[in-house]
Amino acid sequence: MNDLTNQPPDCQTSLTLPCNVQVGLNSVINHDERCFARFQSRINPALLVGENCTLDYVHFALGKAARVEIGNYCYLTSVILLCEQEICIGNYVVLGWNTTIADTDFHPIAPAERIADAIACSPLGKGRLRPPVMCQSVIIEDDVWVGPNVTILKGVRIGAGAWIEAGALVTRNIPPRSRVMGNPAQVIGEVET
Repeated sequence: MNDLTNQPPDCQTSLTLPCNVQVGLNSVINHDERCFARFQSRINPALLVGENCTLDYVHFALGKAARVEIGNYCYLTSVILLCEQEICIGNYVVLGWNTTIADTDFHPIAPAERIADAIACSPLGKGRLRPPVMCQSVIIEDDVWVGPNVTILKGVRIGAGAWIEAGALVTRNIPPRSRVMGNPAQVIGEVET
């Protein structure tokens, strides 16, 4: 079953996944109406989930050209995926609750562009285009464990077998089999086999 709503048997509401979501064999996406409220991608597939995955109440905020790919045997719980371009998650990856992954800043950095963006997003904007915002893919390789309350920012690649401690802010690439923690995240050791 691809769609579990965790609603009582007498409930008449049925939640379905967007048509451009592909879910592999034995994978489950437990969700409510908020999980796909900001799912705007027009790519097909926009969300590709491998086999034997469990995604519990993941919030998918995908822009119009965004794509998220999740490998096999992954577990994500109460994760927020903020994607305008691409987020790729490998096989055997665990993402702890309240982890946020963002492939963009979503707003310009320069002060004048921030003002223009604020106006474009406001009722005063009346259809004005927003200034361009930089996006860079986020890639999480196989066998990565990410603790709760971690934030992973744009352009980051996390190497295979890495261990990200709870509460870390990941702003740059993490070498394979590294153990990291802190804000900003720093390598504190290696993952032992």
